[in-house]
Amino acid sequence: MSATTRLIPGFNLSLGYTVTFLSLVVLIPLASLFVYSAQISAEQFWKLITSRQLLTALKLSLSTAFFAALINAFIGLLLAWVLVRYQFWGKRWMDTFIDMPFALPTAVAGIALTAIYARNGVIGQFFEFKIAYSALGIMLALLFVTLPFVVRTLQPVLEDLPKDVEEAAEMLGASSWQRFRYVIFPAILPAWITGFTLAFARGLGEYGSVVFISGNLPFRTEILPLVIVSKLDQYDYVSAATIGAMMLIISFILIFVINYIQRYFVKRTGK
Repeated sequence: MSATTRLIPGFNLSLGYTVTFLSLVVLIPLASLFVYSAQISAEQFWKLITSRQLLTALKLSLSTAFFAALINAFIGLLLAWVLVRYQFWGKRWMDTFIDMPFALPTAVAGIALTAIYARNGVIGQFFEFKIAYSALGIMLALLFVTLPFVVRTLQPVLEDLPKDVEEAAEMLGASSWQRFRYVIFPAILPAWITGFTLAFARGLGEYGSVVFISGNLPFRTEILPLVIVSKLDQYDYVSAATIGAMMLIISFILIFVINYIQRYFVKRTGK
């Protein structure tokens, strides 16, 4: 390796520290989860994955995480568009508040949402149907937690879009909707899909903000992380590790999808 390619002094030592740290913090714990879950027998595994509790929790987790990510995909696009394309009073405050779910402990958010949307809450009292302790309440908590993933993924892409292409389309007679549909949206589509996938993956494994507002009602508002906790409370560590490994596999699949989409658009656009 020539001197010009050595971007970091002491590359071998730096790489060794990096690999060691990554192994201790990420790779070894994840591998241990799969090794520990391998203790389960085939009969126990089949009984676990076909149990009503797991199937109901899996359906609830997938549906609430998907719809929350889908809603945030559109709301996040609007927020990112407003923050990039417009100047208005309070813009800095809005930009700061979007990152609040990253800084605020999720359990605090769950308690606040439960207090607001309960039957006797500030907002919940005006609705005849139940929001807290229902699937709708779970989705509200996931909306709060996953919104920054979409906004922060789209915002830098919108900022880097060349304005000359939009101006050329406008000069050719394209309407605002046509400029967005044929010029802007194809350019931000990879980032939009990435933000949606990240929000979906984050919502699928969310626990802190959901544990209070869900009420943890078996077969009704029990999500996958809550099933893991219930297994741990029953000292069924192998089943808990197995469910955790299943969630990890789902996350790997989502990450693989993101990488495939990015490679596809890089080959298609040449950028």
